[in-house]
Amino acid sequence: MSKTIYGKEKTTEKIAQIVAQTETSDKKIFPILKPASWVGLKAGALNSELIGATETNDLEVVIGYGIDTPDNFVFLTQDHLKTMDADQIAKEAFENLENYETEFEFSGDLQNKALTSSGNDFSSERILSKNHMMKAHQMLEADELLVSIPRRSCMMVISKDADEELLNTFIFLHKHTWSDDSYGNAPIANILFLVKDGVIVGHGALGE
Repeated sequence: MSKTIYGKEKTTEKIAQIVAQTETSDKKIFPILKPASWVGLKAGALNSELIGATETNDLEVVIGYGIDTPDNFVFLTQDHLKTMDADQIAKEAFENLENYETEFEFSGDLQNKALTSSGNDFSSERILSKNHMMKAHQMLEADELLVSIPRRSCMMVISKDADEELLNTFIFLHKHTWSDDSYGNAPIANILFLVKDGVIVGHGALGE
């Protein structure tokens, strides 16, 4: 996964501004997972590619970047590169995500053989944290994981080697969450991510 931000060439002036903006807890930059249909892309939002389009697969998930303010989440745009350094933006965002603590819990709905880590603003984005995902490997005693992050603040994890019945239940719960907009959590992707050694190594679409 590349953390390079697409946009204008980085500038060298006023790099200290980005540091100043992230000094207080209510103004930290975070990465945010978004689908290819995200309207922010047309508005010039800064982004890096997580899952890109191919000749046979037009799925795409991107990472947006924004400042978490007390009132709302302000996404950074191409204009911010006039006064901010692109590499520093990515560095700050992923450091803040790493320091944003979330915990896994065993899921009773999945016979305590799967994990959930949901309910926090950046629960889904924590799939980008190797340390966080390594905890899932350890708790499930699994070399390969299937991870569901259908919507913001949602994450489920199961061993890729779980039995078929359990995997079917896992997929059912994923699809239910994907189609359920009652909580207002923004959609990310109707796919499962394959994680090995704490990092994303593949993905598979589930269809509608």
